[in-house]
Amino acid sequence: MTHTDAGAELDPVHPAPVPARRAQGLSTAEVAERVARGEVNDVPVRSSRSLGEIVRANVFTRFNAIIGVLWLIMLFVAPVQDSLFGYVIIANTGIGVFQEWRAKKTLDSLAVIGEAKPTVRRDGAAVEVSTSEIVLGDLIEIGPGDKVVVDGECVEADGLEIDESLLTGEADPVVKRPGDAVMSGSFVVAGGGAFEATKVGREAYAAQLAEEASRFTLVHSELRTGISTILKYVTWMMIPTAIGLVISQLVVKQHGFKDSIARTVGGIVPMVPEGLVLLTSVAFAIGVIRLGRKQCLVQELPAIEGLARVDTVCLDKTGTLTEGGMDVTELRPLGGADETYVRKALGALGESDPRPNASLQAIITACPDSGEWRCVESLPFSSARKYSGASFSEGDGESSTWLLGAPDVLLGADDPALAETGRLNEQGLRVLLLARVSGELDDPGVVREASATALVVLEQRLRPDAAETLRYFAEQDVHAKVISGDNAVSVGAVAGKLGLSGQVVDARQLPSDQGEMAKSLDEGTVFGRVTPQQKRDMVGALQSRGHTVAMTGDGVNDVLALKDADIGVSMGSGSEATRAVAQIVLLNNSFATLPSVVAEGRRVIGNITRVATLFLVKTVYSVLLAVLVVCWRVEYPFLPRHLTLLSTLTIGVPAFFLALAPNKERAKPHFVRRVMRYSIPGGVIAGAATFVTYLIARHHYTGKGSLAAETSAATLTLFLISMWVLAIIARPYTWWRVALVASMGAAFVVVLIVPWLQHFFALKLVGVTMPWIAVGVAGVAGVALEGVWRVVDRRGSV
Repeated sequence: MTHTDAGAELDPVHPAPVPARRAQGLSTAEVAERVARGEVNDVPVRSSRSLGEIVRANVFTRFNAIIGVLWLIMLFVAPVQDSLFGYVIIANTGIGVFQEWRAKKTLDSLAVIGEAKPTVRRDGAAVEVSTSEIVLGDLIEIGPGDKVVVDGECVEADGLEIDESLLTGEADPVVKRPGDAVMSGSFVVAGGGAFEATKVGREAYAAQLAEEASRFTLVHSELRTGISTILKYVTWMMIPTAIGLVISQLVVKQHGFKDSIARTVGGIVPMVPEGLVLLTSVAFAIGVIRLGRKQCLVQELPAIEGLARVDTVCLDKTGTLTEGGMDVTELRPLGGADETYVRKALGALGESDPRPNASLQAIITACPDSGEWRCVESLPFSSARKYSGASFSEGDGESSTWLLGAPDVLLGADDPALAETGRLNEQGLRVLLLARVSGELDDPGVVREASATALVVLEQRLRPDAAETLRYFAEQDVHAKVISGDNAVSVGAVAGKLGLSGQVVDARQLPSDQGEMAKSLDEGTVFGRVTPQQKRDMVGALQSRGHTVAMTGDGVNDVLALKDADIGVSMGSGSEATRAVAQIVLLNNSFATLPSVVAEGRRVIGNITRVATLFLVKTVYSVLLAVLVVCWRVEYPFLPRHLTLLSTLTIGVPAFFLALAPNKERAKPHFVRRVMRYSIPGGVIAGAATFVTYLIARHHYTGKGSLAAETSAATLTLFLISMWVLAIIARPYTWWRVALVASMGAAFVVVLIVPWLQHFFALKLVGVTMPWIAVGVAGVAGVALEGVWRVVDRRGSV
């Protein structure tokens, strides 16, 4: 609460008036002097990794190092055909760097659009500057929803309340008075004021936190963690197998030292699922670019993945289901009050708030201030209180004190005005009560003396796309919960107009116990009169029941819940505090963009799970083949060129298209377990069948050129089984999926029948008997694949 007509501002140290120079802010010359001294808020808050970091992350990997060494060896001991795998890795890595760089440019441009600009006072005038342009000693103005961007000392306060819970964990807002310290990372929940910047840049409290919170990151997601786990397992399998293969091939050495080295490398290279990490990065990067075109800023990359896993979305009504603006449709004086007098009171109340919310802005438009009343004291609106107030000196010398807020908070349960309020709420209208009081504004019990003077009826503008978006969530089996600080009946009516049906609950009746609250939340759909702390508790209660929760909001009262939710989604026009803690910001303020984000997440997760199976089947059969070769003491059946060809046609090219295909299936947990459940049996069947063909071919062919014929027969079996795996992964079939599989098969046929390609890839089927045996073995393996994967599917669905 503030005495707004006080003539002097008090210095925090001495009880003398604050010098006018301090209230005017810094001069242009003082700002330039501080910039020259480096006293600037230069914390490098970035929305994405630098180009250098992107290159390092994509190039300097463990597996690229392994492949690079093997590639250099092959350049010296074998024809260029056997070194193709190295060029493929270079091309793939280049594509990965380029795509992520494009995503970085998209993110950075969107971050600039969505960046909040603090208001500072310079040369006596209020100007907006970017956060990085704030200098030491700047006088920064703050109001509801503003984030405190640097540390400072409060100079002016008008009912200023700051929430420091994100820093201290203390839930209750802290009232700030001149002289009090304010910390960066906190945000304003009520009132307004100004503070002087005392610490800027890296010295500011929580500056590093702010940088980390808004940085584009490729870590801390189940998908990427799962892939890292898989790669760790692969490394453990690779090292002993590769050592055994090297020793066995150098001992066998029937066809020359260089040929043995080439076949050894041919056995090691396919063990590396080198394209899996790359393809994941590319899929995420393309997702960022696609969402960027729809004005959706993804501040943390795993948010795309997280939203794909969401099964419950909590929606704040105002700004999400309804547009920000409102219209006063009716003014109903109560108890014989004079309407002209009521309009003067409302106009004066609107004038007393320097940062009116949407409701008060509608009242200001409908009831302009007459200028006859002078504000003596003011109490800014607070989401926790549900009302605002002010005391006035009227033009005729009389004094009066007024409250404006929720009728069911300001009035007793038996007040007749509440019945009328209820009828209006049932029509989806919002109702505020203007009440006259005689007590002090800062007395929490002042509402007990409230005398109802008028009802202000406001109509909220529904978002035209809200109904369709809610319908989308229902179709996708995502439960929508409307959580609002407004009257429950009114919120329920608005939700009903948008086609969202279900139980309407007054949050004041919700149990405080988390378990009981979670049960009520599962049963209800619309919740009204929810306090900011309750929103946070409700998110926690839903999560305790195993739900993955997304929270949308745009107001300062949503910050705590947005931070605790699995995924926080903020509107671009929302407060700076909500944008700071949200992982996803809808810059176009369109709730209808959310389905695109969900769809993008599901596409990425579902498709990466598909293609990961392709890559890991290859790893499993490569390790198994190497083990069998060591045990049987025979030469490795393939040269690197053979497996480069197979990988390109059955994994590399198809995986790229499959990873970018539409996919609406909700992401499921346990990524590693689900992928390995398919990859291990698939790889074992492919490896065993291929080795059987190879052993049969060794008995069938004799004499010069027998090894090349044996390799060709084994390659045919492995290609056919790999194609069968691809055909299973590509389901359900669409025209382009069928065309993709068919074109890969046709490409292999071309290699087999074109003489110079036969020579290039050292592939020539000799005779008729052995090729048909190879086909037969592949057919039996394919039937086994179908049977095993169906069993895995049934067990996975139980």
